[in-house]
Amino acid sequence: MTNAHIQTRYRRQLSEENALLLSILDGTSNETGEAFFRALVRELAAVLDTFGALVADYLPEMSQLRPRAYWLGDDWVDPGPYDISGTPCEGVIKRGELFQIPDRVIEHYPQNRFIQTYDLVSYTGMPFKDSAGNIIGHLAVLDSKPIPNEARYLALFEIFGNRAAAEMRRIMAEDELREREERLRSLIDGALDGIIDFDDQLNIHMTNHSANKLFHGQTSGERPTSLCDWFETDSIQLIQEVMKGLPAAPADRQAWIGSRLRGLRADGSTFDIEATLSQGTHRESSFYTLILRDVHALHDAQRQIHHLQRQTEQLRVELAALQERGQIVGESEAFKAALAKVSQVAATNATVLLLGETGSGKEVFARAIHESSTRSDRPLVTVNCAAIPRDLVESEFFGHVKGAFTGATAQRDGRFLIADGGTIFLDEIGELPMDVQAKLLRVLQEGELSPVGSSKSHRIDVRVIAATNRNLADAVSKGEFREDLFYRLNVFPIEIPSLRDRREDILPLASLFAQRAADRLGRPRKRLHKEHAQRLLLYHWPGNVRELQNIIEHAVITSQDDWLYPEVILDHPAPYEVPARTDAGQAIMTADELRILYRDNILRALEAANGRISGDSGAARLLNIKPSTLRSQMRAHGIQD
Repeated sequence: MTNAHIQTRYRRQLSEENALLLSILDGTSNETGEAFFRALVRELAAVLDTFGALVADYLPEMSQLRPRAYWLGDDWVDPGPYDISGTPCEGVIKRGELFQIPDRVIEHYPQNRFIQTYDLVSYTGMPFKDSAGNIIGHLAVLDSKPIPNEARYLALFEIFGNRAAAEMRRIMAEDELREREERLRSLIDGALDGIIDFDDQLNIHMTNHSANKLFHGQTSGERPTSLCDWFETDSIQLIQEVMKGLPAAPADRQAWIGSRLRGLRADGSTFDIEATLSQGTHRESSFYTLILRDVHALHDAQRQIHHLQRQTEQLRVELAALQERGQIVGESEAFKAALAKVSQVAATNATVLLLGETGSGKEVFARAIHESSTRSDRPLVTVNCAAIPRDLVESEFFGHVKGAFTGATAQRDGRFLIADGGTIFLDEIGELPMDVQAKLLRVLQEGELSPVGSSKSHRIDVRVIAATNRNLADAVSKGEFREDLFYRLNVFPIEIPSLRDRREDILPLASLFAQRAADRLGRPRKRLHKEHAQRLLLYHWPGNVRELQNIIEHAVITSQDDWLYPEVILDHPAPYEVPARTDAGQAIMTADELRILYRDNILRALEAANGRISGDSGAARLLNIKPSTLRSQMRAHGIQD
């Protein structure tokens, strides 16, 4: 064989390998968690042409494996946790490395009924390990034929294994972080003053605002990393003595140190501290918590703990919104123009006014602006101005002190204070009462606020994004909205197009909403039937994107066969009906077919309107879109004006 033939065969083999790797990535890249593992094992079984594949957690305390995804034959199986003893998986766990039985696996495990039942011949498995080298999981393929003697087989298997191991480590890291956050939140909830969390080497891992304030000038960005930097030498020795005595203390592992500690301030001065020291364990490591008691700072500490609780609640809401949100979908010219404005303003601190109909996606745009800004690591606090009772708007915005009004039994931080350092999104701002508008203007102009019932002002740094479906200029002329507030908000307006003005985006959005709803509701993913896809394109969408999302979710719940039927729109007349097509055998349209359908629909509308675009009898009116939008769509589809 010549060198040219060898090189040609090598390039062909390399091309095939690249194609396989791309297949692996395409099959799993859009998934996480359980969905990722299910996609991975199916792809693994297909790529290696094996009878089955599984990925499982390892439970060392019970010597068991707990499958996360198990594909066998042509279906999913769920055997539940099973003992590794007497199975090929035991070889993987005991060796801690890739383990393979290429043929006659039954001779190695003659008592294994599972192998007998499915006539299994070969087995390949590998362990997953955490950063400390402990086995946390396992990937395996099982086959009814011998394993081919190819290095390529093992190379592909290890690629899958490495991807599965990385995802499992990511999930474990999230679980550990959640446990850590829950523990810290519990400590903060129970503390009256400053909190310092540190390890047995006196390395500081966490302090709260009250502790930083107690030590004067030690902010979260410049605080010391060692407890030795915050206490005198004698106090450090005392703390270490108490630490040594904690394991012999009662089960709660707490000790009262009293006022025998002396702290070091940033300016070198010292002060007395009362403290309680407690000990906990996490994964066989000890951690310690000092709760510092300062009677004079008690009030400020209680306020800060309350603020952290409120901020935690808000972050939980934001996390849920982020998990549900998904990517922004839109290819229409009108939508791209609005997104271009987002990219222009996001990196600045300018106030943004989002204009658009109800349900058009103003909150999605607000989140996009916030997440693309320098404040993305701080909260985005959302306020629906129309949903707050009139007599509670001021308290909701700016907070109140205890006893400020009937029912104010405790101090409460307002939304602006919770958003300090981040962004506040004021949805439906046109519904604000006039008296609150005046106080909002003061906050925007001066950057400070006073809670209801308090004479004390708080400096804040908040970026404001407002939204409305009203014409605020008309509201100003009617005396329903303050002119000075309008100009303060209207720094950078962004007009968000309605769904009927971006019809190219209807089907991609419908597909995205269908996938989300199916995954959230535990239903199989389905596609739109062609006739109903046509109706989605023709419907006038008075409720915009929100209405589309609700209709698709309804279809996901009610559809009984393999297709989605958003029947709720059948009761609504379309502005221009496309004649029904008879090719029912092609129930799913390709992207090219959809483009042809959309182009044909525009041509029919132009024909019905005798070529007129605008006016009462124009094609734009028949399609229920703006003439400028129709002209843009005609250019996109190559239709001459």
